[in-house]
Amino acid sequence: MVKLIKSNEFDEVLQNNIVLVDFFAKWCGPCKMLSPIVDELSNEMQDIVFVKVDIDESVDLANKFGILSIPTLLIFKNGKLNGKEVGFLSKSDLIRFINENK
Repeated sequence: MVKLIKSNEFDEVLQNNIVLVDFFAKWCGPCKMLSPIVDELSNEMQDIVFVKVDIDESVDLANKFGILSIPTLLIFKNGKLNGKEVGFLSKSDLIRFINENK
């Protein structure tokens, strides 16, 4: 299951081994298309923590990571940024991105 987190929870979440962060906004069309894919993979890939960050509610995090377009997916491994992908991804492309960066 994908958890919506706020800025104050971010550092704690990164303490997990592998974390995929989906930066999105409620008004974003491509984000709405990507969301069910991220949800589905969160149920299939139990070794990864999946979280979402609403850029309108957590502007500081969006600025910190230079999020200029959404959706943007970041993968963190052991607290360090390991990969970044911008824009909509198909399920197979998202699986490839995760596997290349975990």
